[in-house]
Amino acid sequence: MRWTLLAAGWLALMPMRSHAETRSEQLDRLVRAYPDALSGHDDDTITWRDGTVMPVDDGIADKSFDQMLRNASILDQIRLPYPVGASAPPALNVDPGRFRNEAFFKKMYGDCNAGEVKRNLVTIIWLPRSWGKPVQVTRVNGVAERLKQVSAEIDALEPAVRAAAFPIAGVLSCRAVADTGRTSMHGYAAAIDLNLKFSDYWLWAGKSKAKTIAYKNRMPQQIVDTFERHGFIWGGKWYHYDTMHFEYRPELFGK
Repeated sequence: MRWTLLAAGWLALMPMRSHAETRSEQLDRLVRAYPDALSGHDDDTITWRDGTVMPVDDGIADKSFDQMLRNASILDQIRLPYPVGASAPPALNVDPGRFRNEAFFKKMYGDCNAGEVKRNLVTIIWLPRSWGKPVQVTRVNGVAERLKQVSAEIDALEPAVRAAAFPIAGVLSCRAVADTGRTSMHGYAAAIDLNLKFSDYWLWAGKSKAKTIAYKNRMPQQIVDTFERHGFIWGGKWYHYDTMHFEYRPELFGK
């Protein structure tokens, strides 16, 4: 299906890849990102290693930004490229990673409301040298091991930098995202929120007469870079910014 967007023109403002990916290339990227879970695709469906087949498109064209947030297809969630490294503040409604297909992630990690996420939880020590507190994260996709590596690398940074990484504001939380009603990545134990004292969140700015949201960020780039090296995207790359937030989304890195 041809994916178009006639309303608002926000898609034209998103960061671009070096070439326009085909549908097949986008799905190749998705399958490569989750090799333990996905076995392949045929451009219309993805196949899980347990034999489950899921459609990648919902057949709905011309979705608005709000519709994408609440009812993203699998293709919708991988279309916006994620800019790795230092970058300019995001353009209007450019939120790479905020479009999530809930059925996809519930299949991947389980439904936290049904107790399915708990069976894959493991305990790691976050920043053993600097903070040393246990946190529970999912072992699915190697998230726990990746966070242990992130933790070790941040622990080796200068004290003024790593101070932004603790105490954390949470990992597992079975809740919906405030403005979408969809399960947060925290509900899958595949996301972590860092130190609130170094964090900015677009909803904290409150109501304003301004038509655009003023971007704010105090999270050190070295911490962002560390997470990105291990497949985690940062909420500071969103127009609707959440700078304490990191979630495991390797499909957005274009590798």
